[in-house]
Amino acid sequence: MIQNIVMALLFGIGYVVIILEESLPFNKSGIALLMAVSLWVVRSIGAPSLENVVLELQHATVEVSQIVFYLLGAMTIVEIIDAHQGFKLVTDYITSRKPKILLWMVGFVSFSLSSVLDNLTTTILMVSLLRKLVPPSEYRKLLGAVVVIAANAGGAWTPTGDVTTTMLWMHGHISTFSTIKNLLLPSVVSLAVPLAFMSMTSEVNEIGLNTCHSHTPLLASEDIAPRGKLVFGVGLGALVFVPVFKSLTGLPPFMGILFGLGVVWILTDVIHYGDLERQNLTVPHAFSRIDIQGAMFFLGILLSVSSLEAVGILREIAKYLDVHIHNVELIASVIGVVSAIIDNVPLVAATMGMYDDLSKYPQDSEFWQLIAFCAGTGGSILITGSAAGVAFMGMEKVNFFWYFRKVSRFSFIGYVAGVATYLVVHNHLLDELLTNVV
Repeated sequence: MIQNIVMALLFGIGYVVIILEESLPFNKSGIALLMAVSLWVVRSIGAPSLENVVLELQHATVEVSQIVFYLLGAMTIVEIIDAHQGFKLVTDYITSRKPKILLWMVGFVSFSLSSVLDNLTTTILMVSLLRKLVPPSEYRKLLGAVVVIAANAGGAWTPTGDVTTTMLWMHGHISTFSTIKNLLLPSVVSLAVPLAFMSMTSEVNEIGLNTCHSHTPLLASEDIAPRGKLVFGVGLGALVFVPVFKSLTGLPPFMGILFGLGVVWILTDVIHYGDLERQNLTVPHAFSRIDIQGAMFFLGILLSVSSLEAVGILREIAKYLDVHIHNVELIASVIGVVSAIIDNVPLVAATMGMYDDLSKYPQDSEFWQLIAFCAGTGGSILITGSAAGVAFMGMEKVNFFWYFRKVSRFSFIGYVAGVATYLVVHNHLLDELLTNVV
């Protein structure tokens, strides 16, 4: 009992420090790693058998390392495509300078990109594009906020679009086809509703673009690198092939992404062989540019949560929620709102540990699908609720309160509309309304 209290306090203190990262001189990755090791040390001291703790840690490490390997492989492939300016093939389609049309185009291009890439990469890519397209203004900030909402919504309906959906997929809680089929429409709604409201704001209707009548081509100064189209096609194919690889071989997804990385690695070595000026376009150089500290953060958080799972704390929380909140749809919706305050990675990791009874919550159950949707889209309600929002905050120097005043209410309405869409499609909301009427 004392061990449980100490571990809960350690996790709570670490969590608070991570949340307050912007105000403290500490990096959240370092805090997450310290928290993980400290929790497992406490677990080893209080356990009746050290051998059992080692076995628990080995089991946790196997699961966590698969996710980290997957993330590193995917980030490297995306970095290689970006180094070759391959995403210019997508962003070149954004040609309109009319404020309302541009708002919707930016939204749905970001949504599409994020379904394949992760939301953080999509946000960095699209905000960089906006800097070349739109002069500094309130309107550009609003477009950046659209990118955040769209990137989070786009990542919610595919297994490879967001870290949380990837985690759920790799643990067998959701499958590829069922996730796409059931979450695509709610994800589109969660983006379209905020876009409709934002289209009526003064930033769009009054300020507009100073360059509306300019005919200068976008990104004219940035040319696609040699064989950039080939690298884009192979890299994108490698990312999309991962679910197919898993279905064909039955092996974990990280093996599929490592296979794709190997193909991209050999390809770039061949096409840039002997050219010293293009060595920055090869995989070894890409390793120096990927977000290693982000991978370390995921490693620390997932190991921390696994320690709470090993000691039984998460199972007790799940029992408490089941007793006091019987509706799994409501639980998932609340988790989504909480993800606006708390990072959705540890939140989903904790949820997987709390609801690990596959007989009660089987693969592709409505509970897991709603968790995938809510944890992804709920992070858009506040700017600090997702990696995409934090990246946008840093790149455009947007503060928390600007986003809260200008965007949060629209994002929340879109979130509620998306959840309602899912429930209507699955007849739950309709059944409840009919029951109340009768």
